[in-house]
Amino acid sequence: MVVVGAGAAGLACAIFAARANPALRIVVLDGARKVGAKILVSGGGRCNVTNVRVTPADFYGGNPHVLRRVLAAFSEVQARRFFEEIGVPLHEEEYGKLFPDSNQARTVVDALLAECQRLHVDVRTQHRVTDVTPGAAARVEVPDAAGARGFTPAARPHAFRVIAESPEGCVAWQANNVVLATGGRSLPKTGSDGFGYELARRLGHDVTPTVPALDPLVLSGDAHAELSGVTHDVELTIHVAGARPVRIRGPMLWTHFGVSGPAALNASRLWNRAEQAGTPVRITINLLDGLDFAAAEHALIEACQAQPRAQVSSVLRRWLPASVAEAACRWSGLASQVLAGQLPREARRRLLHVLTEWPLPVVGTRGYRYAEVTSGGVPLHQIDPSTMASRMCPGLHLVGEILDVDGRLGGFNFQWAWSSGYVAGAALARWA
Repeated sequence: MVVVGAGAAGLACAIFAARANPALRIVVLDGARKVGAKILVSGGGRCNVTNVRVTPADFYGGNPHVLRRVLAAFSEVQARRFFEEIGVPLHEEEYGKLFPDSNQARTVVDALLAECQRLHVDVRTQHRVTDVTPGAAARVEVPDAAGARGFTPAARPHAFRVIAESPEGCVAWQANNVVLATGGRSLPKTGSDGFGYELARRLGHDVTPTVPALDPLVLSGDAHAELSGVTHDVELTIHVAGARPVRIRGPMLWTHFGVSGPAALNASRLWNRAEQAGTPVRITINLLDGLDFAAAEHALIEACQAQPRAQVSSVLRRWLPASVAEAACRWSGLASQVLAGQLPREARRRLLHVLTEWPLPVVGTRGYRYAEVTSGGVPLHQIDPSTMASRMCPGLHLVGEILDVDGRLGGFNFQWAWSSGYVAGAALARWA
């Protein structure tokens, strides 16, 4: 069995297959010098391993029934137990995010590699797979049983021939089963170049066009620049022509280029999908998270009556950071010296429109270089959800980000990697 890609899903698949069938010989190939680069940079270098509650509603891009089936096979509870077993206890933080107690992503990578070593899984770095061919002839050269660099002729036919480039030159394996765990296109500096999609196409699969997801939004103008570094809770509404508006709540970070933070990152997928399709899209922001126009007006009137001699921007500080409150007044055209008790109705309503539905001037996103995940990939209907086996190519399995599944921020994409890796690994162990 050859696993192409030593990221979260690939390592999980290899580990669970080896646990269920210790006699199964497993080789994991990765083109990077060191594995786990994407794990190491995730969660600000701490790795948000999973979430305390994971449901199909936390994901895009797949049939909810298929998602539910895969996630149920290896739940977030089982994932937490698994990491505790391999020496990585987790703790809960805001929004149900689970991080290693060490607060270091390196702990996660080291534990996964140690488990591979314990189970005699052969993880080979600097082995970039260039081709996977089904129906290979029997006598291709493969590494010998001891894993030496020399080669011995194969004794019997196998289903696949896997070719990789290594520091020693071109290397070939033959295997009954191949797992594509190559990831997507996000964070290319970690080695994600999207070549797995090409391999999937060669083996008979379709690929839903990909776009970056969980990447920051770029804004026009300079209104955001003065707020750079400020974080607060907001509600973003994504208006895509022909579709119902989607509302996303959570913290947002103002930056020198636009906005980032969970709310903006979660909105980026919808923006990029609409842009790719050529569909008109716009985003409005409610700075008073949780208050609609009517509720915000009622609250502002009460607050102004309670503090009639305070400046309006000072009154807004009960809900907003001072710099955001002052900016909102300027954006609405309100003079800074206006007192709360002297706020005209027309000016108040202009201010409320800015506070609850200001058009966020999005002109794009920062792209794959900053995206945490890829939206798009191999459609789930081409995969058997009970085994992650390809419906197009017997003996092939696909796991993780290569599939057309992407989750929101909060550990959900890693949970998809663990769950899909488990389902494929368990199935391969049974078949072997």
